[in-house]
Amino acid sequence: MHPVARRLFIVINNTAAKARAAWPIVSAQLQARGINYELCETSFAGDATNRTRAALHAGHATVVVIGGDGTLSETSEGFFELPTNDSLTSLPTSINPEAALAILPAGTGDDFARGLMKRRAPLGDWLNLLIAHCERNSAETTKAVDVMAGRCAGAVRPFICLNASTMGIGGETGSRVASQGKLLRRFSGEGRFMVAAVGALSACRERPVRIAVDGRTEIEGPMNLVAVANGLYAGGGMMLSPGARIDDGKLDVVTASGLNRLEIVRELPRIHRGGHVANPKVRIVQGEHVRVETFAADDGLLIEADGNVRGKTPVEFRLMPKAIRVVG
Repeated sequence: MHPVARRLFIVINNTAAKARAAWPIVSAQLQARGINYELCETSFAGDATNRTRAALHAGHATVVVIGGDGTLSETSEGFFELPTNDSLTSLPTSINPEAALAILPAGTGDDFARGLMKRRAPLGDWLNLLIAHCERNSAETTKAVDVMAGRCAGAVRPFICLNASTMGIGGETGSRVASQGKLLRRFSGEGRFMVAAVGALSACRERPVRIAVDGRTEIEGPMNLVAVANGLYAGGGMMLSPGARIDDGKLDVVTASGLNRLEIVRELPRIHRGGHVANPKVRIVQGEHVRVETFAADDGLLIEADGNVRGKTPVEFRLMPKAIRVVG
């Protein structure tokens, strides 16, 4: 095996306090086991994508992320070459289908990692998985998971989303979490998302939306929330779609229509357990290709994907089955 392939390429979000705090623990464990690595400290939005893509082209076979869902999403995008066509008829292509993505969660929500473990596991558990992968380097230490490719109107290229994309209240909440100051950043991920959700709720209104799934118009009408989920959790531990699985070859489309503010407030605590699906105003359908359309410029829904704000509707998503290997 080429020496580069045996050396980890580690991406760390050095602006995040939790990631900086995790690094001494991680580096000590890797050095104790004699595991070689190359460290990349991101310095601007999109840096993780560009550096990961270059590392994979250079021959690295395992990329490690120390950070939250946003850094994880940017890094996973670097596993693919992105087409420049006007739609998603041509999907992103994998640079190295055998390369592995390893997660050391150190973010606000860590929803994708939480979904993989079915709980919020401590850093030590994830380190053990990474070390086992390095020492065994076999297919048994990775699993192939589905990936979402998304494209907003007017975007030059698509984007990659591992976990979930939310629009409406969800998109506004994601935007508010990203812009929170130092005071709120001291709180837990769940607390930060709840504060942001309350603020988003005060500004929300229903918008006329049409959603097509696999070419059929499934839902059309005024909506509070639209989510396209690949993973189990989103928004700091909210179980938007309790049946979502990251390797089932399906996207889960979650919509809420006709909920007033009081009803939304009542549903917020239930979303963490998935109890909101019992509400007849909440609907879930599955498919591989999803298009979400709004009809007036001022009705555009803000789109959040894996914690990153990507634009406004209209947007489309296509499933890429088992397109990336994850250590776990």
